Amino acid sequence: QVRLVESGGGLVQAGGSLRLSCAASGLTFSSSVMGWFRQAPGKEREFVTAIRWDVAVTLYADSVKGRFTISRDNAKNTVYLQMNSLKPEDTAVYYCASSKWLRVHRENYDYWGQGTQVTVSS
Repeated sequence: QVRLVESGGGLVQAGGSLRLSCAASGLTFSSSVMGWFRQAPGKEREFVTAIRWDVAVTLYADSVKGRFTISRDNAKNTVYLQMNSLKPEDTAVYYCASSKWLRVHRENYDYWGQGTQVTVSS
């Protein structure tokens, strides 16, 4: 049974930082693409970033480039999202997900966590 558990969300002021973690179990983590998506109230779930199993390739949405960094520790079956220079428009529930392929469309992701709330105050 695949399980993805996010943590690290919270309330932060604009300009601040947060680090999200996603602990995975029940899948071959070292050969899985891991991604982060987010969903704000009343909006579609959108792609944020993804990282290939070998860390050699990462993708970022334009809205977070230069501010967010994805990383992974295959020994710990954990993927991270370091978020710096946070803006109120980054407020959303953040989800991690796994896929076989490095893609930006959520339809390509097989398993999802329950999400963690990030709120950025102005």
